[in-house]
Amino acid sequence: MSPMNGSPPEVEGSVHGLAQAFSMIIFSEIGDKTFLITAILAMRHPRLLVFAGAFGSLVVMSILSAAMGHILPTLIPKRWTQLAAGVLFLVFGVNLFLEGKNMPSGNEKVLEEMREAEEEINEDVAEHDGTGRVTANGDVIPLEEIEAGSPSQNGHAREKPKPKSLKRILGGTRNLCNFLLGPVFVQGFVLTFLGEWGDRSQFATIMLAAAHNVYIVALGTIIGHTFCTALAVIAGRYISTKLSAKHVTLGGAALFLCFGLIYLYEASQLAYFDPPHEQIPRG
Repeated sequence: MSPMNGSPPEVEGSVHGLAQAFSMIIFSEIGDKTFLITAILAMRHPRLLVFAGAFGSLVVMSILSAAMGHILPTLIPKRWTQLAAGVLFLVFGVNLFLEGKNMPSGNEKVLEEMREAEEEINEDVAEHDGTGRVTANGDVIPLEEIEAGSPSQNGHAREKPKPKSLKRILGGTRNLCNFLLGPVFVQGFVLTFLGEWGDRSQFATIMLAAAHNVYIVALGTIIGHTFCTALAVIAGRYISTKLSAKHVTLGGAALFLCFGLIYLYEASQLAYFDPPHEQIPRG
């Protein structure tokens, strides 16, 4: 920003980074699977515990993603990180636009996501409270059928077992966390973390942190997650029945496309104002 506007470039960049991080989370998270998982858990368990587990997971994810983005400029020149961010946001925007274009205009997509979220919660409960087992195709086999030798032992559905040592370590760690923090908190934390890891919003956070102040981006994503998680806990199911996934997806597509164009423009400006250094001829 020019000096005549009265705001230094650092302040303007911080405001832009905060606004982009917040808006990216809002359009990415409202109505997605982790939002619905939190809403369903809040109907089954105390809301405060569900909020604490899901929000704690999202804070950890935001800090990890921002830290990854902070490392990128130390490995790659800023011009290339800006260019990579622009390309990535354009790819995300085009994919979201194509998804939204093919979606029905009602809330059928959200209801389908909600059914999948309920199945995921039931599978997690069956696997960790000893009342059943989850097969490779997602079916939950009750404990009584496992003991009777059906259906899994008759060849209808078989689960690919984890290595015993890994399964023992994971089970022991989760049991310890259940004892210290409570099973509701741990379930909300684990399901949210697994749902967000590798998600579009994680990659977007990484690229935003590479282009802006890492603390500002982390703050913006945490504020966005606070709003979305509180909304899911308080009125998630009602919102899901009124929400049009098509409109949210198309809005997210427009946002990501705008981000892509902004970062491509900034990359071109860096290339223009930071030309290669001329070599000094030797005498």
